[in-house]
Amino acid sequence: MIAKEYMVNERIRVPEVRLIAADGRQLGVQKTFEALRIAREAGMDLVLISPSASPPVAKVVNYGKFKYEMNKHDRVAKKAQKATGLKEIKLTPKIGVHDLNVRISRTKEFLTKKHRVKVSLYFRGREMTHREYGERVVHKLLAAVAELGVPEAPSKFEGRSLVLVLVPK
Repeated sequence: MIAKEYMVNERIRVPEVRLIAADGRQLGVQKTFEALRIAREAGMDLVLISPSASPPVAKVVNYGKFKYEMNKHDRVAKKAQKATGLKEIKLTPKIGVHDLNVRISRTKEFLTKKHRVKVSLYFRGREMTHREYGERVVHKLLAAVAELGVPEAPSKFEGRSLVLVLVPK
C-alpha cells in the first residue's frame, strides 16, 4: 500500500488556499499564513488535500487522525477489490472414477468461491488418436458442475491438451 504524502502546516508553499474548516464548512479562499493561523487557533493542523486544484484546497484537521482514517479507507478499498483468480484442474482421458469425483468437487469449490477454473485434459502418446474419450470426461465434468459454472468459450485443443475455461454463474 502506497501512503500518499500530504503537505502539512509550514510545508505548504502556495500563496493562497481554499480553506475547509474542521466541521466541513467552506471558509473560502484565504492567504496561506491566515489559514495556518486559523488551524493553530483550533489546535489542529492545516493539510493540503488537493494541491492540483485552482486554488489548492486545504483542510483544518488533526493530522494523525486524518492519516489513520485515510489508511483505514485504503485497507477497506483493497479488501473489497480482491481479484478473482484462475484455478487449474488437470485431467487425463483414462482418469479413474474416484479421481474424477475429486476433480469435480474441487471445481465446485473453486466456482463457489467465484474463481474461474481452467480445465486441462492432457493426451499422452497414442491417446491423441481417440480424442472422444477425453471429450467424454470433460462432458461428465461439465454436467456435474452445470449449476455452478458455465464454459467461457467452447473447448479447444492447444497442442496435446484440450483446454476449457469455466466461469461462475
